[in-house]
Amino acid sequence: MHTKPMTSETWATALRSLGRRVTRQRLAVLDAAHRHPHATAEVILETARTELPALTAASVYQVLGDLSEWGLLRKLETPDSPARYETRIGDNHHHVMCVRCGAVEDVSCVVGHAPCLTPAETAGMRIVTADVLFQGICSSCDAAEPDQHAASPSR
Repeated sequence: MHTKPMTSETWATALRSLGRRVTRQRLAVLDAAHRHPHATAEVILETARTELPALTAASVYQVLGDLSEWGLLRKLETPDSPARYETRIGDNHHHVMCVRCGAVEDVSCVVGHAPCLTPAETAGMRIVTADVLFQGICSSCDAAEPDQHAASPSR
């Protein structure tokens, strides 16, 4: 979870600063995404419906697209799962994803400026960002599986 509290007024100010209308749907989606970092649209819809029971899936997808385009949300494309969204924007961080359960967590970058990776070749492009997804096994999944490496006589 984010440590920095966000309020409806904070989100409203951000929307207004971009010349966008402040709507209950946008505020509910931003709040849901902030309370549940790396959530899918489905989780955001379920969470936002606690405030707006009549909210439709189509409306949430439209709002998620708009907020991502405007830079108020970051959309994460993860392998073999639906897109995820977060409100942690404007800093230089990446993600780690468990290949068993799909849990996603933030990973701070070791270099302070963006992008924090420098490719060997840029094909003539000026690099402005790098999205990295590390994949591994989270501690919960690792603990749930017996250590098969120790039991394997061929190792």
